[in-house]
Order: sequence, then C-alpha cells, then structure tokens
Amino acid sequence: MLVNGVWQENWQPVQAKDEQGRFIRQASSFRHWITPDGAPGPTGAGGFKAEKGRYRLYVAYICPWASRALMARTLKGLQEVIEVTVVNPRLTDQGWQFGGYPGADEDTLNGVRYLHELYTRADPQVSGRATVPVLWDKQTGTIVNNESADIVRMLNSAFSAIVDQGPNLYPDDLAAEIEALNASLYANLNNGVYQAGFASSQQAYEEAYGKVFAALDELESRLADGRLYLFGERLTETDLRLFVTLVRFDAAYHGLFKCNRNTLRDMPSLHAYMHRVLALDGIAATVNLDHIKAGYYSIKALNPGGIVPAGPGKL
Repeated sequence: MLVNGVWQENWQPVQAKDEQGRFIRQASSFRHWITPDGAPGPTGAGGFKAEKGRYRLYVAYICPWASRALMARTLKGLQEVIEVTVVNPRLTDQGWQFGGYPGADEDTLNGVRYLHELYTRADPQVSGRATVPVLWDKQTGTIVNNESADIVRMLNSAFSAIVDQGPNLYPDDLAAEIEALNASLYANLNNGVYQAGFASSQQAYEEAYGKVFAALDELESRLADGRLYLFGERLTETDLRLFVTLVRFDAAYHGLFKCNRNTLRDMPSLHAYMHRVLALDGIAATVNLDHIKAGYYSIKALNPGGIVPAGPGKL
C-alpha cells in the first residue's frame, strides 16, 4: 500500500480487520464528480465537465466493483465517449500492473507500470490502497473518482447531452427502494463473499457465510415470480451490483472464498437471471472468465501454489 505517496510493502488482500477477524474494506479516497456543466457534484471539487474523449476508465475484469462501472459505460452507450484501460488480472507484490497478459493493456496514456503510480501522480502524498475502478481526467492529469458507486451514478446521467441512450439506472420513483436494497446487497453479498474469503477467524467466516447464503436465498425467492429484474421490468444499478457478484460466484467465490453450500447453478431463478443480464447488448464483453479465474487464484494468501482451476469453463 501507499503511505504518503511511497509504496511500503507487498500487496496483501486483507485491508484491515476487527478484533473478531472480520475483513474491513478501505474507503475510497477520490470522490469528485463529472457533471454536465462542470459544477461540483455531491462530493469533492468541481471543474470536471462531461466531454467526449476527456476521461479514461481504468478497470480490472476480475474486480466486481470495476466491472459494474464498465457495465454502466456499455449500457449508456459511452464506449466512444470514455476510453478504457484493462489491467493485468494477476495481482503482483505492487498491486495492479499494466500489460503482460492476454487482454490486458499497457498504460499508453501515462506510461506507468503499476496502478499505484497513477495515484501518486494525482496526489503525491496519498496513503492507502490503489484500487480499481479509476476514472481519470486527461485534461488535468488527475483522478476524478475511484468509488464505483459514484462512477455508475455519473455515467448514468452526466453525459446525457452527448449520448442519450440506455436505461435510467437510478429512476427517481425507485430511489428509496434502490438505496435500501443496495445497502443490503453490499453488506450481505457483494462484500459478504470477501468477508468469508478473507476472514481470519472461524467465527468471522461462519458469520459471513451465513449472510451470503441468507441473501442468496432471499434473492432466489424474490426472482421466483418470473420478474425480469430486481424491481420488475426495469433494469437498475442494483441489478449491476447483483450481477457482478453472481457472475463470479461459481468460478471464484464457491471454491476459493469457501462459499460452498451450493453453486449458483443450483439456484435456478438466480442462475437464469444472471444469464438474462449477461445477454443484454454488450454485457458479455464486460465479462472475462479467464481474467476472473487468473486474478482471484493469483492471491497468494489464499492460493500459494498459484494453481488456476480448469473449471468452470463457461458461465
């Protein structure tokens, strides 16, 4: 991680833990917003106006948080507006690296080798972990935002004067319900699988395991009535949050993270829902199963031998 702009130690998956061995996720450090006119958003400073070609999104296909930002870019038709750079899926002792793996990009924009070098360019005294996604402003040479929830919201609305297409992922009439389900999904499933995988005590693991499968059971029942998406016929940002965890479940969380009561294939409503979202125009291109497996199984603390399982070969 970075301490006052200097890389201090080999990358470790556990960011922090409490006295009971529960995994604690680091808060995002850059929280500016792109807005239609460059005015300040809900957090951070202003000056980031929605413009074609000005911004670049740095992502990892293995990362669910980065992938939901990539999905929002696709669904809103912003492929020609915001460029994308994909990092190497295999985590190194210095975290995310550019190039060196099929489907991974070199950083041709800034010419750096590791993602953490972008963080120190944006803030020479930054402390913390260098995470994806990163939304980079080419005009000012800094990070706009590294919080995926913020990035999805701004991609949903900030560029509508340039490209106005795709679903409204955060409709006003569903805002309260979206916020409530988002919070539950994060605590029990999106982050719950990580709390199970990175637990450092049996108690913490069993607690997280219970939350994960209670959430999956509830969602299986919710979707059993035949609805297309979580809130009925309309796709929202909450569907993106759920999909990115489901699409990784059998390949990584079931085995490596010990969330092994059952596979997603054993939950017919959730499995069919995952494939429904996957079939949306452009979404399959945001999922790379090879990167997902290579990335998760490169985590030395969980898989010191670095052996990548042969299956599953498909979703």
